[in-house]
Amino acid sequence: MKKIYLWIIICGLLYGCGANKSLITVDKTPIIASLDLINIDEDRVKVEINPGAFISDIVTFKIPKTVPGTYSTDDYGKYVEGLMAIDYKGNGLKVNRLDDNTWNIENGKNLDKITYLVNDTYDTENEVGDAVFSPAGTNILKGENFMLNLHGFIGYFNDYKEVPYTILVYKPTELIATTSLPMEQNRKPDPSWDSFIAQRYFEVIDNPILYARPNKETFQINDIKVSISVFSPNETYKASDLKERMEEMMSAQKKFLGDIDSTKEYNILLYLSQLNDDDAQGFGALEHHTSTVVVLPESMSRERLEQAMIDVVSHEFFHIVTPLSIHSKEVQYFDFNDPEMSRHLWMYEGTTEYFANLFQIHQGLITEEEFYERLMRKVANSKGYDDAMSFTAMSKSILEEPFASNYPNVYEKGALINFALDILIREKSKGQRGVLWLMKELSKKYGKDVPFDDEVLIDEIVNLTYPEVREFFNTHVIGATPIDYMAYFAKVGLANTRLKEKTGYFLNGDIPFIDVDTANGNNIFVRNGISLNSFFNDMGIQGGDIIKTINGTTITLESIRPIIGQSFAWTPETEIEMEILRDGEVLQVKGLVGSPTVEVTKIIPVEGISEDFTELRRAWLKG
Repeated sequence: MKKIYLWIIICGLLYGCGANKSLITVDKTPIIASLDLINIDEDRVKVEINPGAFISDIVTFKIPKTVPGTYSTDDYGKYVEGLMAIDYKGNGLKVNRLDDNTWNIENGKNLDKITYLVNDTYDTENEVGDAVFSPAGTNILKGENFMLNLHGFIGYFNDYKEVPYTILVYKPTELIATTSLPMEQNRKPDPSWDSFIAQRYFEVIDNPILYARPNKETFQINDIKVSISVFSPNETYKASDLKERMEEMMSAQKKFLGDIDSTKEYNILLYLSQLNDDDAQGFGALEHHTSTVVVLPESMSRERLEQAMIDVVSHEFFHIVTPLSIHSKEVQYFDFNDPEMSRHLWMYEGTTEYFANLFQIHQGLITEEEFYERLMRKVANSKGYDDAMSFTAMSKSILEEPFASNYPNVYEKGALINFALDILIREKSKGQRGVLWLMKELSKKYGKDVPFDDEVLIDEIVNLTYPEVREFFNTHVIGATPIDYMAYFAKVGLANTRLKEKTGYFLNGDIPFIDVDTANGNNIFVRNGISLNSFFNDMGIQGGDIIKTINGTTITLESIRPIIGQSFAWTPETEIEMEILRDGEVLQVKGLVGSPTVEVTKIIPVEGISEDFTELRRAWLKG
């Protein structure tokens, strides 16, 4: 998963375990799940589940609480209403709702089918304090668009997730489906009905479906067929607008990966939000084995949209390496309602994010200076989180606080862990091996159908590499000692220098000095742990301060957007008055906005050093 936080909002202006055969007959007759996208009931989709015969008096039906790749508790059952269980004579059976996501049905031997209505998540993202991340959410827009992340629509029967599913979709004829789910073969064509098949429940939730009017492009990357399908409500963008850059990027990714190849098909489902109150607000993407759902603002310029697509899709595509190919038993046998989390987010998200940047310098898509700047930006951003927190402990308990609020650091420090590990392995192997080599070796031993034991992965890595790698993990990944990143830059002949650069008032390029606290009333606050620009420093504003008003305007997520837009036209003589909240005390600050600068660390080559350093740097940057 890749999240894009507040900056993109403002820049758009900004596997199931073994089955218990006591529940259902053992012939593996497919469960039939039907979705009616024609007869929408008050913006709700009717779902019918026909499970076949049961041999148990009590049948338990569940909608996922958590799905792989989200690392959050989302309770998709909250969006289900009016669940009814019907017997073979058409009469209702008694249903007891145990919690948001679980229903017990009595007299299960007589159960014929279950029916219920599903609300979409996009409509309520502004209303819910802990909203579902949009790429993992659902949209119901009658006659226009249906974003079917199927974990929001189709549930499973307790302890029996290995039964095949047939998914029937009654849909408007003008809308087409984009998905990696295979169509049912040998079926009489009907433009109003689609029929998909999944071999087990994990395949249901691993294959989202986008229904929209035709706006699709396809291209070939070696032996991988890639499709990009776009829903642009105002027809601002076509898939053809993005095809060239996506093809260039994914061709470079495939060259970078070499012989790592776990899929023959990959689908990119792009939903462009209008940013209305009842539309998607969470921007980024969610990975699947052979597809990704991407949500971005439709108001972005083409240049920004292309760059955002490169950033998020490159990250998601690299998930075909980890965790989709290399993963622990906690991922392989994922419990959707009582998950046990793996301790290796440093790899699942960190390695993936590192590769999403490394491949671009490796394949000549960015310069060395740009690559170093990206790494230093991650260093700065990582300081906004708890740098003295065990990464494995955080990963294992990522659904709980204080670890949950540190999750975004997987894209910052997680990537930097891999940077340091890459340099270390390169150094010990005299440039011949790195993290990409390590992932290839692990994929040879494991692969998408063979999980590793969570507690032994680091031992496996040390056995493949060097004793110094164990010390690194014990100190900086299992342990809580912060990493001295400059020591690793020095190993490849690089040093740092401090410079002052011009910035915006609220943004340094695409990086914000402010953020939104979605857990506490959507307060806008000044980010902690990063270097603030002279505008904030001269005004006496500190990291952690909550901005209450600016020039008399109450600051909310909605009101800050136009103010940021206006700030681009401010002059050094513009006066500003702000009210901030610090440690429970309201403070008034005012003055001239000035010409904002920020002190930054630049990475530069060291002059006159041994060729060994530059050779090692070339091996790191160019493989």
